[in-house]
Amino acid sequence: MTASVAADLAPLRELLDAGGAVVLSGAGLSTESGIPDYRGPTGTLRRHGPMTYQEFVGSAAARRRYWARSHLGWRQIAAARPNSGHFGVATFQQRGVLRGIITQNVDGLHQAAGAQDVIELHGGLDLVVCLGCGMRESRLALDSRLRRANPDFAAVTTQVNPDGDAELSEAQLDGFVPVDCTRCQSDLIKPDVVFFGENVPRPRVDACYALVEGARSVLVLGSSLTVMSGLRFVRRAAALGIPVAIVNQGETRGDPLADLKVEAPLGEVLTALGADIGGTGFVAG
Repeated sequence: MTASVAADLAPLRELLDAGGAVVLSGAGLSTESGIPDYRGPTGTLRRHGPMTYQEFVGSAAARRRYWARSHLGWRQIAAARPNSGHFGVATFQQRGVLRGIITQNVDGLHQAAGAQDVIELHGGLDLVVCLGCGMRESRLALDSRLRRANPDFAAVTTQVNPDGDAELSEAQLDGFVPVDCTRCQSDLIKPDVVFFGENVPRPRVDACYALVEGARSVLVLGSSLTVMSGLRFVRRAAALGIPVAIVNQGETRGDPLADLKVEAPLGEVLTALGADIGGTGFVAG
């Protein structure tokens, strides 16, 4: 860590030492676990746009295309392990300096690192839901069923997006067979995440607002805050005079509202802070 970055961490340490911080994390926190982000330094241009809710529910062909790509992408998400940034956040929580954790990520890595009561703003890829009857099923169970239905489906992909959607050509989709709900036989099975064009459930949004409104500070980790889904909480904090600190490599839409901005790798920053905040370092798994 450079001397300038280390100096930049002094006010961040003060904010965390004061307690009551709310973490708002984004895809940039998981890049060191091998999951690319959308817009940051490891972000890659998608050949196809992300699936929208309207397209998913309106087209059986779109659902087949989504599940073929996601079937492969899920393997990389499931194999990912928490990095030092995730362990750092969990350690801060265990030391009592956090009021709560809100994540825009769907990979479950905060919880895998030991964090508790994480609000997954956009849901989690570890569950799927049938839009026909409402039944929920673990992604592992669905993956097992998809593997049995597609024993020879092994298209090679070199790019997996943060939502677990792998990049595949139309030719590579040939022969993929989706599966139906085991309860009602509907093919409207969807990952339990918020798609583009779909609203975050209001009770979840209200819970996030309540966390932020009672915070002593808001710490944004690895989010460009490009979409309103996360930016609204930064705006609420700023409107209430609650200090906002952003740690992110690259510009964010929340920069004009931030009291503090640190541009450095998240794992490096959180490891350095973990040596000072409420204890003496943290154990990474």
